[in-house]
Amino acid sequence: MIISLRLPDEDAVLFRKYAELNNMNLSEMIRQTVLARIEEDFDLETYRKALEEFKQNPETIPLEGENDQA
Repeated sequence: MIISLRLPDEDAVLFRKYAELNNMNLSEMIRQTVLARIEEDFDLETYRKALEEFKQNPETIPLEGENDQA
């Protein structure tokens, strides 16, 4: 798939320099950045759902051996 992106010149320069600093071409840098953002958003939504569930039922279950004294 080919995607076209219009950017102000200063943004284009910033993107290219960032990609160069990370030893990537521009396409790979944008792809990795977008995928990371999607993952972060997914993780945040998962956290919010888990927090809401916990608020409705604040029961916790300790991990095996967590309460053992050394």
